[in-house]
Amino acid sequence: MTHPTPENVLPRIPGTSDEGSSDEADLHASLADLAGLVMGAQGLHDVLASVATYAVHAIPGADGSGVTLLRVDSSRHRVEALAASHPFVAEIDEIQYVTLNEGPCISAALEGRTFRSGSLGGEKQWPRFGPRVGRLGVHSALSLPLLVPGKVVGAISVYARDKDAFDDRATHLGEQFAAPAAVSLHNAQVLARAQALTLQLETALSSRPIIDQAIGLLRGRSGISTDEAFARLREISQSENTRMAVVAERLVDEAARGARARRAEGHVAPNGSGAAKP
Repeated sequence: MTHPTPENVLPRIPGTSDEGSSDEADLHASLADLAGLVMGAQGLHDVLASVATYAVHAIPGADGSGVTLLRVDSSRHRVEALAASHPFVAEIDEIQYVTLNEGPCISAALEGRTFRSGSLGGEKQWPRFGPRVGRLGVHSALSLPLLVPGKVVGAISVYARDKDAFDDRATHLGEQFAAPAAVSLHNAQVLARAQALTLQLETALSSRPIIDQAIGLLRGRSGISTDEAFARLREISQSENTRMAVVAERLVDEAARGARARRAEGHVAPNGSGAAKP
């Protein structure tokens, strides 16, 4: 995988002030940190947390940041993973995603564009979220969509306690950071899904022998076909909301305990011939 570097993602931003030069330096440093993320060396949540931390340094005025991966479908969304740089942002995320289902990060992801507010307490775009967060002493928000070709994968939001903390320059710097961040996060997301699928396949393969044993037991008891025995095992699994391998293991264990009990009682000879003890 080719990582974006500060030189190939960031055109020089007009301005010669010391403050502007410092902002650019912070952005370059954050992009270098972003490029240094090694996918697979960290879990998905750790990658999200790192990006949230880098965003605070990259965007002037930010006191904290939250990064969210969302599965966006038409006008709906579902949170797949999220991380916050500071506890107060985690509290904001709880309000946004769990309590109200409303806020700038959701809007940025659903509409695929940047949202900015300098006075959340009176913000009409999010009439429930804004005042609630304003009462926490957080007054400014800048939310940036995480865009990869053909889709939105989530959003980054930075927050500040000051009013009007994010000007046009901060917005521009934020958008410059969000572009490579989206690629890095999407790559981490794809890798995490592939690792989960591999684990599922490995679990399925390791479970197959016990499932086959359970199918054999059901066939022996009922005289049904292999397909019918498998269907019965699946019905039990679904009705109990339990994995099929767990159900199969239980059936095999029950059969083994029953056989041992009958043998101990003397109804079955040790050689399994079925002859009773004299």
